[in-house]
Amino acid sequence: MHAPPSSEAVPPFPEAGLPERLGPPDPLDPDQRAAADALIAGPRGGVYGPFRPLLHRPPLLRAVAALGESLRYAGTLDGALREWTICAVARETANVFEWDMHRPLAEAAGVPPGALAALAQGAALPAARRPDLALAQAVTVAMLRGHRLDAATYDAALAVWGEAGTVELLTLVGYFAMVCGLMNVARTPGPG
Repeated sequence: MHAPPSSEAVPPFPEAGLPERLGPPDPLDPDQRAAADALIAGPRGGVYGPFRPLLHRPPLLRAVAALGESLRYAGTLDGALREWTICAVARETANVFEWDMHRPLAEAAGVPPGALAALAQGAALPAARRPDLALAQAVTVAMLRGHRLDAATYDAALAVWGEAGTVELLTLVGYFAMVCGLMNVARTPGPG
């Protein structure tokens, strides 16, 4: 299995504090306004994060929002595992928005604070960590750095989550890598 990243491999948040360079269009055309209104009326309750730049392309916004809602609100993964994996993607991609948004959600879902602190620093997880968290981090690192899983990591994922759960986890990693990349380029500010 792949090891978690070393402290040298965990990038800082280079866009933190820089001005946003690809925010929502102003003014919004009718299709953009309808897409924004749908987000506001949905489970997110607002237009933030990757949806700010996605407002430029309402059909993409709708598709991305639907996939994200499926993963976050209708997924089968344990809440702590889901939020931990999102945090692992945020750290691996150096995305300040998803890190700041999902770190408190991960802690509230039951991820040990020590595990999150270790992830933030690129250190090894504490010995008392949940084994599924370490595996999810290994899957995330393998997918984002090498774009595939070696046999041992794949077999371990199947043993823990089965085929359907493994597909959901891989899709979660890919989805958040996509939105993190978009926000890094757009310099989307953190949620605070």
